[in-house]
Amino acid sequence: MADAPPHDLVRDDLGWLALACDLARLCPPSRTAFSVGAVVVDADGREIARGFSREKDPHDHAEESALAKAGGGLAGATVYSSLEPCGDRASRPRPCAELIVASGAGRVVFAWREPTLFAEGTGAEILAAAGVALVELPELAGRAREPNAHLLRGPGG
Repeated sequence: MADAPPHDLVRDDLGWLALACDLARLCPPSRTAFSVGAVVVDADGREIARGFSREKDPHDHAEESALAKAGGGLAGATVYSSLEPCGDRASRPRPCAELIVASGAGRVVFAWREPTLFAEGTGAEILAAAGVALVELPELAGRAREPNAHLLRGPGG
């Protein structure tokens, strides 16, 4: 097993993930879907693409939007997502975890595990089974939850 990542990588992870959390604030509000932001960064630490939920279509997920802009061939890339990428999805044929695996991205960093509000959170398991390295940074989970507070308060908001 590899040693812990160098300090710069940890700092970069926090910065890119904070940006993903900020992008989630751009999502049009929804009562039936989480507001999520995502950033795709290449192996050299340069941003390739970014996206957020419902960016162009009411069914767009953040990772899906960012990956579509990034194009293919993402070997060595990292996907930063404010929420664990979905592993189950009703609105489109493939969940975000499968799209990430298909993209070739080798690493996913996220802040918040998907609550079972809409679907069982199985994205991390799908990614890990495919050999994608996962990093959870729960210190940013509160920031990822903020644009979703209306969903977490329960009936009546």
